[in-house]
Amino acid sequence: MKRISYICLIFSLLLCATSCEKVLDKKPLTQFTNDNFWSSEANVEMYANYFYNEWTGYGNGNGQGVFYYQTLNDNQVGREFATFTVNVPATDGTWSSCYTEIRRANIMIEKVPTIESMNDKAKAHWIGVARLYRAWQHFCLVRKFGDCIIVDKNLNVTDEDKEAYLYAPRNNRNDVMDFILEDLNFAVANINKNANSRVAYNAAVAQAIKSRICLFEGTYAKYHQNDNERAKKYLTESKTASEAIMGNSMYVLNKSYRANYNSADLAGNQEMIMYKKYIKSLLGHSLISYICSSTQIHGLSKSAFDAYLFTDGLPKATTTLNNTDHGVVGADGRIDIQNLLDVRDPRLAASIDSVLLYNGNSYIRYDEGMASTSSSGYGVLKFDNPEFPAAERNSSGNSNHTDAPIFWLAEIYLNYAEACAELGSCGETELNKSINLLRARAGMPNLSATPAADPANNMGVSNLIWEIRRERRVELMFDLEDRYWSLIRWKQLDKLDNGKYPDQTKGAWIGNTKATQVKVDENGYIDGSFDMKRTFDNKYYLQPIPSGQIDLNENLGQNPGW
Repeated sequence: MKRISYICLIFSLLLCATSCEKVLDKKPLTQFTNDNFWSSEANVEMYANYFYNEWTGYGNGNGQGVFYYQTLNDNQVGREFATFTVNVPATDGTWSSCYTEIRRANIMIEKVPTIESMNDKAKAHWIGVARLYRAWQHFCLVRKFGDCIIVDKNLNVTDEDKEAYLYAPRNNRNDVMDFILEDLNFAVANINKNANSRVAYNAAVAQAIKSRICLFEGTYAKYHQNDNERAKKYLTESKTASEAIMGNSMYVLNKSYRANYNSADLAGNQEMIMYKKYIKSLLGHSLISYICSSTQIHGLSKSAFDAYLFTDGLPKATTTLNNTDHGVVGADGRIDIQNLLDVRDPRLAASIDSVLLYNGNSYIRYDEGMASTSSSGYGVLKFDNPEFPAAERNSSGNSNHTDAPIFWLAEIYLNYAEACAELGSCGETELNKSINLLRARAGMPNLSATPAADPANNMGVSNLIWEIRRERRVELMFDLEDRYWSLIRWKQLDKLDNGKYPDQTKGAWIGNTKATQVKVDENGYIDGSFDMKRTFDNKYYLQPIPSGQIDLNENLGQNPGW
């Protein structure tokens, strides 16, 4: 397992865009067949290395990952306006890829018990890894489509399989989630601790995945289904899984918030539960190149900017500090916002540039490389590494090799605090061992268990839950598509309606700087809506079942409103 990053890279290239059996059938290349492959633990490990492809991190090569690029949220003003799906597609990548990967996991679950050279503990470990992977794939289906078909075996095209799976109606989402929880609990109980590795599947990774999935389901049950019993069950499971990691001395917050995102090597970072290793000239990404290039980037929204507290721990409406969002206009027309960053949560300064950059007023970060612009005026600094040469940072290829966090302690603290608050059991003790550790790292005052009301609270939740949601927003800014999925589970997706909430498609204040290449509203803020409307409808909580799948199996039905 210690050699996992190198094996994974090689094996992923072999398996790219093909099913496992097709690859194994290439005898001249591997000399393996599906019959003789399942003969040793080493082969099982090699097979399981494919599971790492699920975690795209910052992307592979020029491909997009789950950080920064996703703009269907209220945190970013998209250069290309991101809106809701409006038509039923014929195909969907999530639907097809998840069932492909579920089949891959089921093959492993069925084959591992047949390997005579493995002991029971080793078998349980690898079955646990496969069931963890299967659980994640089913979860990705549920959170996007709701009801879906549970596949718990490697299908053969028999009459029985056609009836039970291929032409079956979808299982109720609650039944699927309960099936997922069974897989998660098996994985947690059986996967090796393997405490020396942060790039391998181990018990802590299983707990982290369980923490994330169960928080989703617990809040979904509460806010969508009004099912308090189910909500309590899953929130408690999330809390317990989070506590298991929080009680593990191997995991400690890194001293630097930004170093979690822009480090060339995360191997020594004790906050990481699992990270994705990039290797220069072997596997790279293009995230840094993108946020430093001449192509206009997706900037931070005014809504997100306003979400950051001031250094006195208070929001914009109640702070005693200067709460303006107007930067200082220099003689050259450049707008410096250091005065704004100095009085805000330091995580804001770690995430965006101290100078505004927009069409007609571009900016060269670190005084080398390309001149950049942002759709909102706010540049994205968080992932950039000043130690990389300009030629590498501005490359149009895939030469960036900063490692990407996949699961890390900050998210676990956020999951724990939110689960506790939703359960009604979040006091000073719970906050002091979770969110207040994040605030201390940032240099911010503690969050009280009884915070004062923020007039900006428009979600109909308690002051405490509002502040915990704020903490999640700023700590995970640009991360993991988390904002979009959180708005869904909280039943707050209407906040993406820019007709009702225009600040999500507005950017920085540039006043009367006579900008001729960017649209500015009547109050001097950049208008990043591109004159497009994003109108909410309740049906958007679930995506449509692809029409091509319904053509194949009419019993799938369609989601409400589509």
